[in-house]
Amino acid sequence: MQPRRVSWRRWWGCMPLFAEGIGVRPGKQPGETTVVVAMSGGVDSSVAAALLVQAGYRCIGVMMRLWAETGAGEGSTNKCCSLESVHDARAVADALGIPFYLINVETPFKQNVVDFFIDAHRSGLTPNPCIECNRHIRFDYLLNYARRLGADFLATGHYARLRRAEDGSVRLRKGVDEAKDQSYVLSMLGQEELEQLLFPIGDLPKAQVRALAAAQGLPVASKHDSMDLCFVFDDDYRRFLRDWAADALRPGPILDRSGRQWGTHSGLPNYTIGQRKGLGIGGAPYPLFVLELDHAHNALIVGAEHELGRTSFAANRAHWTLQPPADGARARVKIRYKARAVCCTLHPHAGDAAQLAVTLDEPLRDISPGQSAVFYIGSDGDEVLGTAIIARDEAHAQLLPAAALPAAL
Repeated sequence: MQPRRVSWRRWWGCMPLFAEGIGVRPGKQPGETTVVVAMSGGVDSSVAAALLVQAGYRCIGVMMRLWAETGAGEGSTNKCCSLESVHDARAVADALGIPFYLINVETPFKQNVVDFFIDAHRSGLTPNPCIECNRHIRFDYLLNYARRLGADFLATGHYARLRRAEDGSVRLRKGVDEAKDQSYVLSMLGQEELEQLLFPIGDLPKAQVRALAAAQGLPVASKHDSMDLCFVFDDDYRRFLRDWAADALRPGPILDRSGRQWGTHSGLPNYTIGQRKGLGIGGAPYPLFVLELDHAHNALIVGAEHELGRTSFAANRAHWTLQPPADGARARVKIRYKARAVCCTLHPHAGDAAQLAVTLDEPLRDISPGQSAVFYIGSDGDEVLGTAIIARDEAHAQLLPAAALPAAL
């Protein structure tokens, strides 16, 4: 079936779809270039596919069936691949005249994403499962699937941009829509992956993406975005952990830095650094905030607001889009997906570039071990340098009096 060309010239004009050097293979025109499009049934991936079809690429739509728990009265349906989402993705593919395949990746998703999420919480860490999904599923399993189909590229509906540098490398940059930018969750990509990827909507604001979908009459133009953990059927991750990792939710003492006990917590995974509400503490002369999750002693450490904030942290599992930075390199860092980027200095470990220390120009109050720190460079701070997992900084930790701590578990 020949793809049906869509006419958006009043929206797109005569602009090229990609920056120079992106989306091309030597000796191939778009009509000779095969692109597998990761489809979710949402507006972003649908418009990405439509733009590629409009530009003349040979597209194949692929959707992944992911693992999901079964709730009471519910089917085992991941929100990213619900029956409705599969129907919508297939309808968009049919409207564009491209093949559509649904592939089962439940087992690798469960092993690499869900089990990672559970094990991290068992270890007292605060993980980011979306980055692990991109690391192991979307840009490993699915990218390899695209290669087996003979595709030249894998395209997704992420809000990020690719640019070809003068040295020939591919640079990953933030999407133009700052509110929707997804470069944070793509920060684990290296040159091998970036050379084979396309992000067709990265140069567009979300409002225009929806307008393009409406102009084409795509059935998903007004569909809401999915924001929560896709494998948790009721969006309650604490309930999910009670069901799947009850051993991680062991009650323990709530202590301040002096060793005074203020109460009993319900399990460390139920709390985050900087949290104030929901601690169940009464009688304190001032508001108490979570300062630390002491996994070794199963203790929740709390204190006054002025005790929050650190100007350094250690990180591991570092991955760089190009080469590791030199000691003392300057960058900007985001310690959470929606966090504000702050200036910092990087100190990679001399014998292991996967480990580094980060010194911040200003204190941050919610540095959480297990979260991803993503580093940006460039005059506008929009180019991804790399990422690392925030580690427990034992040297930084302020130790409680030994008598105040319960026996290590």
